[in-house]
Amino acid sequence: MRDMIKMIVVLTILTGFSGGLLAAVRVGTMEKIQYQQLQFIKGPAIKEILKGCSNDPLVDRFAVKDGDAERSFFVGVFEGKAKTVAFESGGKGFGGEVGLMIGVNVEDDKLVGVGVTTHKETPGLGSKAKTDVKFGAQFKGMVLKDAFKVASDGGKINAISGATVTSRGVCAGVTEAGAVYARLKAQVAEQLKKFNK
Repeated sequence: MRDMIKMIVVLTILTGFSGGLLAAVRVGTMEKIQYQQLQFIKGPAIKEILKGCSNDPLVDRFAVKDGDAERSFFVGVFEGKAKTVAFESGGKGFGGEVGLMIGVNVEDDKLVGVGVTTHKETPGLGSKAKTDVKFGAQFKGMVLKDAFKVASDGGKINAISGATVTSRGVCAGVTEAGAVYARLKAQVAEQLKKFNK
């Protein structure tokens, strides 16, 4: 009986120590992991959307509360004025969630770009949503408050050949981004004032 109690005490101590060590490693690496995700997963889409800005949008960013969630906005300074932001959205594609980065000019509410950050779409078909420049370029200049649909559904966006479901998912994500932007526009405009010099 005494040996069993000793074994339980030793196991409890080892379990507590291991759990504490894992928690410390997680906390210690969390910031580095978030930076890596920002730089290598979201960063390329942000930099492409805000191409030509005079600042570093990965550094110049802010967060806005949206209900229980917090949304990050990446600032693009053009001609000395912080008037463009990029933020995340997403839609349901053929293989699952399609992560998007949406860029909008806050002065006229027009899209400056749409980029895919993450996806599980079919290689060579739905995956083209990330690599096909022509597909993403169709959104540029459109007003974000509009509903976005592919041409076969009565919209203005030409679907990627063989990947209509993915194209619909991107359109749904952009439409959802419009709703988020409409909800948070006043807060975003207020935050942008800090970046105007």
